[in-house]
Amino acid sequence: MKTLYVIRHAKSSWDVKTLDDIERPLNERGKRDAPRMAKRLKEKDIHPNLLITSPARRCTSTAKKIAKVLKYPKDAIKVVDKLYHADEDVILEVLNKLKDKHNVVLIFGHNPGLTDFVNSIMSEELDIDNVPTCGVVAFQFQAEHWEQVTWGTGKMLFFDYPKSRED
Repeated sequence: MKTLYVIRHAKSSWDVKTLDDIERPLNERGKRDAPRMAKRLKEKDIHPNLLITSPARRCTSTAKKIAKVLKYPKDAIKVVDKLYHADEDVILEVLNKLKDKHNVVLIFGHNPGLTDFVNSIMSEELDIDNVPTCGVVAFQFQAEHWEQVTWGTGKMLFFDYPKSRED
């Protein structure tokens, strides 16, 4: 069985207009939301085997903040260049190539690809309009191998995001 947590990067800053998109940092809200969401994951007793992220600064920062709370080593976070503004097909391709020793994976990326991905991968007839910044959608797959994960096979465990409740 495989478990996947799809996480959109936390809120990013647009303060410096000359920065390349890939270099945009988290804004103050993003710096607050990432540890809050990490705390919620920790409360669910989540112990990831692997964290993978887009190379965008806002994604790597979100991954590091969540890794810290979950006690996952920051230097073990895998940066996957293909995840930068990846569409749903690329996200699935990255997952299908994961080593099977990783049973619990957190993946960090961007919209619209993440929202498209979660809607395509879930088995339920549910439509998530938007995975908000720092939103988490969790799935379980009845699969022994990541290469078996495909469209419509993910049982959604939960969907959470910073504004869904007050902490």
